[in-house]
Amino acid sequence: KTLAAASSVSKGVSADGNKKDVAAAVGKALADKCKELNIAEVSFDRNGFRYHGRVSAVADGAREGGLKF
Repeated sequence: KTLAAASSVSKGVSADGNKKDVAAAVGKALADKCKELNIAEVSFDRNGFRYHGRVSAVADGAREGGLKF
């Protein structure tokens, strides 16, 4: 069951900059949505993708927004 979701085309996410900047903005937007729903801890499933580049940028953005993994 999906409780919150965000993407680069979501309202409030700026798609300006390089791909890592956009990924970090998506992570921050996801953290904001989780805060609205009183969700503090999440599980980060990278679905087999290596933890670098955009994947790590999303995670870092979510951590900056206050989520705990």
